[in-house]
Amino acid sequence: MTTVRNLVQGMEYIRIEGSLDKAVESLAYDSRKVAPGTLFVCVRGYVVDGHAFLEKAIAGGAVAAVIQKDQTVIAQDDLVRLAKENNLTIVAVDNTRQALARISSHYFGDPTEKLAVYGITGTKGKTTTTYMVRDVLLRAGHTTGLVGTVANIIGEEVRPASHTTPESYELQSVLAEMVGAGSDSCVMEVSSQGLMLDRVYGMRFAVGAFTNLYHDHIGPTEHANMEEYLDAKRKIFDRSDVGLINMDTPVSLDLIAYASKRTEVITFGIDNSCDVRALHLTKQLRGDRIGTSFQIESPWYTGECYVGMPGKFNVYNALCAAAVAGIAGVSFDHVLESLAEVRVPGRIQPVKNDLGFQVFVDYAHNAASLENVLITLREYCEGRLITVFGCGGNRSKTRRFEMGEVSGNLSDLTVITSDNPRSEEPMDIIADILVGFDKTTGVREVEPDRKEAIRRALSIAKPGDFVLIAGKGHEDYQIFKDRTIHFDDAQTALELLAELHV
Repeated sequence: MTTVRNLVQGMEYIRIEGSLDKAVESLAYDSRKVAPGTLFVCVRGYVVDGHAFLEKAIAGGAVAAVIQKDQTVIAQDDLVRLAKENNLTIVAVDNTRQALARISSHYFGDPTEKLAVYGITGTKGKTTTTYMVRDVLLRAGHTTGLVGTVANIIGEEVRPASHTTPESYELQSVLAEMVGAGSDSCVMEVSSQGLMLDRVYGMRFAVGAFTNLYHDHIGPTEHANMEEYLDAKRKIFDRSDVGLINMDTPVSLDLIAYASKRTEVITFGIDNSCDVRALHLTKQLRGDRIGTSFQIESPWYTGECYVGMPGKFNVYNALCAAAVAGIAGVSFDHVLESLAEVRVPGRIQPVKNDLGFQVFVDYAHNAASLENVLITLREYCEGRLITVFGCGGNRSKTRRFEMGEVSGNLSDLTVITSDNPRSEEPMDIIADILVGFDKTTGVREVEPDRKEAIRRALSIAKPGDFVLIAGKGHEDYQIFKDRTIHFDDAQTALELLAELHV
């Protein structure tokens, strides 16, 4: 139990009514989660304004509320009346989203004061880089949690994630659990939404890293334009002890100019002169890992390195992870081991087998990502490139046409199947995929049962071939109109490979 005064400490606020020493037993920004003794924070959303739910929160037992000074939902006289009638403490602040972040931190014991937090932002590469950083820190003896798109990892527990960067209340709760589990550090994906909506407001990052910027996340519920998108991304440098920037991204000079006024800046890259650089890139196959060997030059490490994930983009991810490791004081041996062996769920994830061909699971679920993965795999593949994929139901038909055309152009054989059909009929979705596919000269088979489609692809693969199972990646479920079942592409492939090996 704490008090209103303790929760708003360090903030600028105006007390509208009630005692700041009132006891608070819980915190909420969703009126449906209010219980007796709750401090309710009125947050403006895209669709609804939390101030409109203040009376509902009072009915649920709220004893205090934080409102935004410029709110116009409730008249001042009505606020005072509500407070007096219900023995409610009301505090007004400039920005309730920022207040929620600060109050949540205080409520959960300010966990980031006990953790070294490494934040990774950028359009692409966040997930892979966070897994790389976590792996190298674990090898160096750290107890490191993870917050990201695929999962939140607390100690040994892996929880599916619902948002890349959770709302500040949920985020601080997870970080507090990490502290309770004995973690000394956390690596997290920091989305542009997380930065723009102040979900990480007030947090201090030991390193704030920027991977790249592409024309994504522009829309009515995300960012109005690329300038706004970039503005959100670079906020990570406002509270970073070190800013880590990809020198090869077109906005690098803008980022360096912004970040250098706020923190120490370290750059990484391949094509331009920078602090941490990869030279002499060479594609290389090692066992079940396809990747790239390169010479790394940095303030901490110099020597040959191998990243066991394919493509130039994964060299950038590896450089970012190596730079974080160098800043954290990790040895080169641990960096080398980690980059060579790290596995990222659903990101060109290898499925080991002894049958002479390579199997990969990847989250590619739109045309651009599928094209990128297929082009990358083609650089390493000496045999046929066999692709298994479907498209999700209740989603854009255009995506289906485009993915069909990409696979038809870039695969030697495509087995078209189901993804998450949701409320649609699987064969209707497949028919849309075929519209795009049949524009090409590609060879295809149709098998709506995803397990049987994977079985078919594996059964016809020969030594030297690559099999890509695309679309679901780390997901461990399949959604149909009337049911949701457990389905994990990597696990299914492993089981089917074992059958073939007998």
